[in-house]
Amino acid sequence: MQGFEQLDVFKKAYRASLEVHKLTLEYPKHEQMHGLADQMRRASKGICANVAEGYGKMSISKAEFRRFLLMAIGSADEIRVWIRYSLDLGYIEKNQWEHLKTEYQTIAKMLTNLHKSHQ
Repeated sequence: MQGFEQLDVFKKAYRASLEVHKLTLEYPKHEQMHGLADQMRRASKGICANVAEGYGKMSISKAEFRRFLLMAIGSADEIRVWIRYSLDLGYIEKNQWEHLKTEYQTIAKMLTNLHKSHQ
């Protein structure tokens, strides 16, 4: 049985989360603690954490795995809101926004497909 680390969606979400973390370290100081940067880091890391936690519970309950995948999908959508704010506030460039938007759309789609495959 493979671990959650072997899931393509986990790998992609983890890489994107590292990118978001590094990017948000450049945000203004007032956004770092309990602001936009913090929200973005928590949402992006939440995707990875929910996939891992759900995967760990899958052997006991497929429904639990699916529930955690739904939370991860929600976090993937949430991060897209935060990157839109980041663009509109001038914290990131349009090309960065487009890249991250595409990444998180892809991640959400992958999560949705994984959710459907475990019905």
